Amino acid sequence: MSEVSPILAGERPEYSSIDKELVSTKQEFTYILSASFPLIVAFLLQFLLPVTSIFACGKLGSTELAACSLAICTFNITGLSVYQGMATSLDSLCSQAFGQNKPHNVGLYFQRCSLMMLTVTVFPLSFIWWYSGAILTFLVKDGELALMCQDFLRVSILAAPALVFMETGKRFLQAQHLYNVSLYILLIACPLNIILNWVLVWHPTLGLGFIGASWSIVIIFWFICLMMLLYVCFIDGKQCWGGFEPRNAFSNWIPILQLAVPGVVMVMAEYLAFEVLTILAAYFGTDALAAQSISSTVGSLSFQLPFAVSVAFLTRIGHFVGLRNVDAAITVVRLSIIFAAIVGIFNFSSIILGRSVFSSIFTDSDPVKKISNHILILVGINQLSDSVNVLAAGVLRGQGRQRIGSILNLTAYYLVALPIGYILAFVFGWEIYGLWCGLLVGVFFLASSQVILICKSNWNDILIEALERHA
Repeated sequence: MSEVSPILAGERPEYSSIDKELVSTKQEFTYILSASFPLIVAFLLQFLLPVTSIFACGKLGSTELAACSLAICTFNITGLSVYQGMATSLDSLCSQAFGQNKPHNVGLYFQRCSLMMLTVTVFPLSFIWWYSGAILTFLVKDGELALMCQDFLRVSILAAPALVFMETGKRFLQAQHLYNVSLYILLIACPLNIILNWVLVWHPTLGLGFIGASWSIVIIFWFICLMMLLYVCFIDGKQCWGGFEPRNAFSNWIPILQLAVPGVVMVMAEYLAFEVLTILAAYFGTDALAAQSISSTVGSLSFQLPFAVSVAFLTRIGHFVGLRNVDAAITVVRLSIIFAAIVGIFNFSSIILGRSVFSSIFTDSDPVKKISNHILILVGINQLSDSVNVLAAGVLRGQGRQRIGSILNLTAYYLVALPIGYILAFVFGWEIYGLWCGLLVGVFFLASSQVILICKSNWNDILIEALERHA
């Protein structure tokens, strides 16, 4: 069998398949567009949940703001990135199983991945969070700040199981093409989260102060988790649930681990790279660090758009891989490149034109605004490559090729972006601008590499691996 070369040229690959329903580009374009909208809004709303807690703590004082920001940052790196990475295994497995018309497997994969993530939560994650004060003392000079962060994270341990079921539950529903569920729930959860923060943080009699923000996170995560369960039980999604099967759920974790481990590497590589940028930016002064924080926040916000769209693509590709319909899968891959260009141009234009507004939202300091406005130009340029990167990563997850994605992410960020950024910043004296220029080069390398690999995809191997996984 020959490799599929170039997809963009529209060549038909050789592959073993059966007669499939023809899928038009217009039909898939409409489908992706309709699926992307609720996903985009839902991801933006979920992004705002911890931001609300940071805002609430910020009104208590600078120390509370710093402690809450540090705690959430630590939780995201050590917890959320691990959960999201492990859950990428379900991006492949659940969508492909649903495409193969094996709904029972969708529910079984959900159970296995959830139990695996809960095991990781018990050890080592809970251990890290419980003793985070001692760990953070090595990174933070202020001992009181480290202890406040530890108190926050100890309460947040109670939210971890709910976050596990949120991440796996989303994949369980998305595999069934139920994209609106998260949006409906978050439209209720976000206003409730604001009320909870007001009551638990600010209320003169019921308020707990700083630690109330962590309790609001616990309550809101469990609320979302419960709402997902009720939706499946009483509205839709139950067709893929065959009941809890302890004997099967605690066995055969290897196929999930083979996708979950590289998935964690993919997600954590990017998380840690941005944290290293922030640490290095601190060498150039308080103003540069503040500008870096603003730029990272804007970058994280803009990331939600291509990431949400990538979920629609990876689910659709996984579905067609499960159906062994390569022609349809290739149609969706071509569309992903078009969407990447559209999303990239939109994010680029929004950040470039709105950079002064973004800076003014976060700070009143003119020196910080000046630096931030210049960095945001680089952030905007980066969106042109990063949108391609995110959509291409989604295609790889839909194909079940997380391992290749993990290798490329490690190479791009740690052998290209950070070394070049360090040299430009410290050797050539470009300071924080050099750090971001290095990131631009690394992300461009990552996006280009992923697109080349996707265009050279051997769909025969992809189909065979998918069939072996679900045998």
